[in-house]
Amino acid sequence: MSIKEAMSRFTTGVTVVTTHFQGQDWGMTCNSFNTVSLEPAMVLWSIRKEATSHQAFTQSGSYLVNVLQSDQKDTAMRFASGPQAERFVGQACERTDHGNMKLHGSVAWFECKLVQVVTAGDHDILIGEVLGYGSREGDGLVYANRHFGVLTAFAS
Repeated sequence: MSIKEAMSRFTTGVTVVTTHFQGQDWGMTCNSFNTVSLEPAMVLWSIRKEATSHQAFTQSGSYLVNVLQSDQKDTAMRFASGPQAERFVGQACERTDHGNMKLHGSVAWFECKLVQVVTAGDHDILIGEVLGYGSREGDGLVYANRHFGVLTAFAS
């Protein structure tokens, strides 16, 4: 069993991170999103150093994390591969004041100013200070055992 296979057993939320760099929109599916701090509000996510979008995300100065809703599997797949220019075609979204794309239908979003990049093996960890955020009712899309799904919270 590989480390990647073992890590696939850990259930994570699914996000699409977007940025605008040198006149182009960039977006990628990500499941390494997490809270760093509440005061000030800070979050992190990681990007592979060899990713074609690495320069855009590490040099744009800001990014937006879209937390996908349980019915957005197609959105997750669209932003997971293929040319950047095709990822936004037909995607309902709006541009923020900071120039990033907020995807319609997401259950939450966090727009961030990039404050630190930490090198860790074959990835860089991007730490951002939250500039704005929002959420709405709904269940988030999750990923486990190489499959998408949904978890619904229950009261005990």
